[in-house]
Amino acid sequence: MSVISLLDVRIREDRLADAPAVVHDVLAATRAFDGNTGVQVARDATDEAHWVIVEHWASIEHDDAYRAWRATPEGASALGELLAGAPTLTRTVVDDSI
Repeated sequence: MSVISLLDVRIREDRLADAPAVVHDVLAATRAFDGNTGVQVARDATDEAHWVIVEHWASIEHDDAYRAWRATPEGASALGELLAGAPTLTRTVVDDSI
């Protein structure tokens, strides 16, 4: 069953100019991770510092493996230095029956 993970973040005002390049580089590893089927970034239409990163995963196991990898020194990213606060992660299961 496929999974969509929503990472809701707020970018620090002093990092807005360089955030697109940093996030692009961070997401290159996400896109290359086994089981990732796509990543999109949605920026709030009225608040330039509010972004939602939409990750598509083949399964919850793939997403779990990715989260575990990001928690290691090898998987650590520069995303944290851009953030004004802790991100919120919402993981959803795609229900094609509805």
